[in-house]
Amino acid sequence: MTIFRWIIGVLAALLATGALLSFALFIGFDIELWLKRARTLRRGLYMALLLWFNVEVWGQVLWTLIRW
Repeated sequence: MTIFRWIIGVLAALLATGALLSFALFIGFDIELWLKRARTLRRGLYMALLLWFNVEVWGQVLWTLIRW
């Protein structure tokens, strides 16, 4: 499970950095393409965090059922 957390953490950090950089480029140059990319990366970040949350919760559920 620790490996999964690291993978999701690195992926989330990359997506957040990309979204922030894309948004900064949109603010700086006023090009709509960068805003679309920032939104796409932000959605990817949300999906990665929701995946992590679901795996954590359902992993605990399965672990509890197995140990019961």
